[in-house]
Amino acid sequence: MNRAAVAWLFLTPALLVLGVFFLLPVLAGLGLSLTDYDIYALANLHNLRFVGLANYWELLHRPLFWAALGHTLYFVLVGVPLSMAASLGTALLLNSQAAKLKPLFRTALFAPVVTTVVAVAVIWRYLFNTQFGVVNFVLAHLGIGPIDWLGDPHWAMPMIILFAVWKNFGYNMIILLAGLQAIPADLYEAARIDGASPWRQFRHITLPALGPILLMVGILTVSGYFQLFAEPYVITEGGPLQSTVSVLYLMYNEGFKWWNMGTASAVAFLLFVIMFAATALMWRFGGGREEPA
Repeated sequence: MNRAAVAWLFLTPALLVLGVFFLLPVLAGLGLSLTDYDIYALANLHNLRFVGLANYWELLHRPLFWAALGHTLYFVLVGVPLSMAASLGTALLLNSQAAKLKPLFRTALFAPVVTTVVAVAVIWRYLFNTQFGVVNFVLAHLGIGPIDWLGDPHWAMPMIILFAVWKNFGYNMIILLAGLQAIPADLYEAARIDGASPWRQFRHITLPALGPILLMVGILTVSGYFQLFAEPYVITEGGPLQSTVSVLYLMYNEGFKWWNMGTASAVAFLLFVIMFAATALMWRFGGGREEPA
């Protein structure tokens, strides 16, 4: 048996798992998006009809879809830079020589990542409660009137963004911290001998060395933030006035509230196209292409 046959022999189990649990569901979802599968078709498959691109056409002409897409883009465009900045800032602090109790801080900052989203979201819902929330209690002692975090459309999404940044930045922090520790200390020592300021060291040594890692972390963060669902589902239930309805939240409502599985599948594939386009743009303009040797 040659080496290629042995390689395919070892790859076959993994390819079968990917085909059964990933490729087939994706193809089934794509086919479902081209039908009017609903609760009537669930009861009797004879009610299932092929409608082609009608679901996509209907979504593109629905104001709620564009509103949900706008909310999702707002969440991504504001939340991703904040999360990246928080991750890089804390990684730099933990990597500094002055930082003490590094293992304790790493554990404390990473703890929100492994905490259940629903449990923490419920706690935040009470923290930001307008009447008896701790946040408004502190603001009152600072002379600031109560803010309707959950009932004001202008404050609901910023509050969710703050929650998502706090919940997720620790994961990227660990990755960036590993990247910082991999940078040779000789580079910084040579830069200090040449009189480079900390800012110049950061700009000309740290950032270029972390470039590939920052690109990877950015792509992962953007992909995760596009899938906004649990936070508005638990904290605001899509309100107030549908100001926190995301694309994934819309897909959930269509599929599991109204049983419009065809429309829900169309929402999922539209979201996939948007995420793919965003990832391709980041890869194109983020230096993802390898330079020729």
